[in-house]
Amino acid sequence: MFDRPDSNAAFDESAEKEAVVLVHLNFNDLNFAESEQEFIELVNSTNAEIATIVHGKRRSPDPKYYAGSGKVEEIREQVVASNAALVIFNHDLSPSQERNLEQKLHCRVIARTGLILDIFARRARSHEGKLQVELAQLKHLSTRLVRGWTHLERQKGGIGLRGPGETQLETDRRLLGQRIKSLKKRLGKVRSQRQQGGRSRQRSDVPVVSLVGYTNMGKSSLFNRMTTSDVYADDRLFATLDPTLRRLKLTGTQGLVMADTVGFIRKLPHDLVESFSSTLEETRNAALLLHVVEAGASDREELMEHVNDVLRQIDADEVPQVIVCNKIDRSEEHEARIDRNEDGHITRVWLSAQTGEGIDLLRQVLQEYFPEQESYLTQPV
Repeated sequence: MFDRPDSNAAFDESAEKEAVVLVHLNFNDLNFAESEQEFIELVNSTNAEIATIVHGKRRSPDPKYYAGSGKVEEIREQVVASNAALVIFNHDLSPSQERNLEQKLHCRVIARTGLILDIFARRARSHEGKLQVELAQLKHLSTRLVRGWTHLERQKGGIGLRGPGETQLETDRRLLGQRIKSLKKRLGKVRSQRQQGGRSRQRSDVPVVSLVGYTNMGKSSLFNRMTTSDVYADDRLFATLDPTLRRLKLTGTQGLVMADTVGFIRKLPHDLVESFSSTLEETRNAALLLHVVEAGASDREELMEHVNDVLRQIDADEVPQVIVCNKIDRSEEHEARIDRNEDGHITRVWLSAQTGEGIDLLRQVLQEYFPEQESYLTQPV
């Protein structure tokens, strides 16, 4: 059996880039090409060098290997040819499928969820963000526990932890359970502190405007442009994980708070949604959501639906939205403008956070939603 390393991480960013083999199978997916492009972008966000992508088409997953035995042999040949240390499936694998594949391929195998969790672990910067990611990782990996988790003994000293007759696997599982319980308790305290801050803003009658959207749509760049902040922004998936709040005072409006949040993707792992629920409270409790999309994206409407699906999961789908069509400098829609429905209510704003074109229109939108010296009333979209 291939031995897993002691570390949670799939990639070592301090080392040279390692060759990886990607596997993307088509189960009559209408969005197969778009899904593969996102998969490639996810992998490019890590310290990995894509050796090759193995494709295949099936009606349903193979119970033992997910891919058929012939396809697994093709993957093995590519692993040997490229001297790859890791194979990544753009699918969710069962624990037994991962183990069977590792035995067959003689290298590490991770699924899409494991890849996303690894990226989140590397991007989290705040104390809360790190706790949330670790909790999601451990909950996911506890179902895949084989060995290699005895390093958790260091959390409590290790001496006397192992009971008589207890197997190593049982010890590791118990240690994982204790760590998960500890993380939940610590996150509960952080959540309580966050709720106190939220109640303080509510008492002060300060509305929160939350930026939401698919990852890499330019939310952080827009946040920086609107608040003159220096939140990290990069053209990579999940460049921002930790929520950031800034005061925003516009001429002719009452005081506002703008929140920048984590971006969403297709099939965002449930454990991550659950673990980040406290962070996403800023979205759930917002007075207005600015749903940032890429103006020129051909799959713009589809990506918006993925975001709305996550918003439904966190009970934020009833919060009023204004669609912000960003990156007009990269699209055929060069005109900065405000779109309204037949009732005159604002539906979309077209702008470029990069060049600043149309930012004044977004300020105008917020001025209409939150007039100065008046209790704000959110308008239907």
